[in-house]
Amino acid sequence: MADADDVRRLALALPEAVEIDSEGFDFRVDGKGFVWSYPERSPGRPRLIRTDVAVLFVGDEAEKQALLLGEPDLFFTTPGYDGLPLVMLRLAEVGVDRLRELVTDAWRMRAPHGLVEDLGEGRLRLG
Repeated sequence: MADADDVRRLALALPEAVEIDSEGFDFRVDGKGFVWSYPERSPGRPRLIRTDVAVLFVGDEAEKQALLLGEPDLFFTTPGYDGLPLVMLRLAEVGVDRLRELVTDAWRMRAPHGLVEDLGEGRLRLG
């Protein structure tokens, strides 16, 4: 099972990925977020940063729905994310290999084309 340290290690192994200062984790490439801690919001309560849940960029609504319907034990969403290409991932329910795939896919969708090509040529840092 994965945790926030696994997210950090995997995200930082990707070309030009940077972590920005946050209460949990928050990774960007080319100024665009691809994985971050879930900022849970409940009415009348302060926002709670959940480092046991990762928010992943998934590209489009079709992929989002496929993940939500295909693996409801891993993925969920909230009304605040309606219409956005984002899903939440329960880290305790996912293996590190699958997490690597998900984080890398999110990075690929946000990274400039040249970086994606570099990753395809095997230039991944194994950090």
